[in-house]
Amino acid sequence: MKYYKRLAEKQCFTREEVVALTGNYNTAGSVLKNYQKKGYVRQVRRNLYVMINLADRQPVASKFLIAGRITPTAYVSHHSAFEYYGCANQVSSQVEVSSETPFVSFSFAGNTFTYIASRIQDGVITNWWDIRITDIERAVVDGINDFEKVMGLEELLRCLLRVVSVREGKLLGCLAAYGKQALYQKAGYILRHFKGKWNLSDDFFSECAARIGKSTRYLTKNHEGNYDAKWQLVAPADLMGITSKMDCENAELR
Repeated sequence: MKYYKRLAEKQCFTREEVVALTGNYNTAGSVLKNYQKKGYVRQVRRNLYVMINLADRQPVASKFLIAGRITPTAYVSHHSAFEYYGCANQVSSQVEVSSETPFVSFSFAGNTFTYIASRIQDGVITNWWDIRITDIERAVVDGINDFEKVMGLEELLRCLLRVVSVREGKLLGCLAAYGKQALYQKAGYILRHFKGKWNLSDDFFSECAARIGKSTRYLTKNHEGNYDAKWQLVAPADLMGITSKMDCENAELR
């Protein structure tokens, strides 16, 4: 139990961290082997370990802390970031993990950690609890960029409805980092519905409009909707009505 308290404080750690703690590679290996045998430690994946709560035999570390330790460049993103900030409509067992270093998606302790290629570095923070995660502005931009791959349009809108405030400069910074005309179109169209809620300025939308190019695009792959001339986008005319419609459908099924 010599190293138990120190490792419990770390919650989630690599073999190299155990070596630094013990001062010896072989000793670190013995500690890990012994603690795993006694049920103090579980291996998450290669070279990643987590301490176990002896009361309920569950990992001490949250799925978010684990996610940010999967690779040196890993961080919680997309719907999982919304969930962490309390903005997700649905709690999911899937954890979206962006990383510059690819890894094979895997399951651990009832959660599936899903790899998403990290395309930009803006908006990634390490918070007070040592969790690497996107800030709320990056989560908004990632959500708009990848909603059809990750969460669907309805869930994205529900997440956005729960976001209290954003910093428009941070939003613009993430949009500029992506540098995609289609993303500016989608962001401008979707976020205009949150202009009052988030106090977004006219300058924010002017900046988005100035970068959309001349191509007409579709908000969703099914190509349904009406043409919005300002954003040169085919999209639902009553965007926020999607959530109301789904509420009614769900109520009928109950």
